[in-house]
Amino acid sequence: MRVALFEPEIAGNVGAVLRLGACLGVAVDLIEPMGFAWDDRRVRRTAMDYIDHVEFVRHRDFAAFRAANPAGRLVLFSSKATISPYHQAFKPDDILLFGKESAGVPDHVAAQCEVQLRIPMRPEVRSLNLATSAALAVGEALRQTGSLPLA
Repeated sequence: MRVALFEPEIAGNVGAVLRLGACLGVAVDLIEPMGFAWDDRRVRRTAMDYIDHVEFVRHRDFAAFRAANPAGRLVLFSSKATISPYHQAFKPDDILLFGKESAGVPDHVAAQCEVQLRIPMRPEVRSLNLATSAALAVGEALRQTGSLPLA
């Protein structure tokens, strides 16, 4: 299981997802360009020392990301999708993809995803925070695949 962030814009969200990956044993892919200058200090503010316990890879663009990860089903989380992750069967080698905070992913990226899911929420709100969405998605995917770390 992997988490991929497509062109993330907020350093704090990247740090929080790196910490999530460290705690749950999930690798993280960062697809550039990012909306902030990569600065270990800025990311570490949220990730803290957990950044030393997570496997993460920075990719120059989406094509480089796909070349590095040709296997594994690409599962997109999008506010435009209609299927709930609670009604989807996850696989251990899934790559959970999250778009940039302001715009999601472009159509050509969405078209490469085998599954598109939307985390259920009240209709009068637009979307969850990126790191919160990732936590909900990873937790459910790991639960379903029997891959949650032991307490």
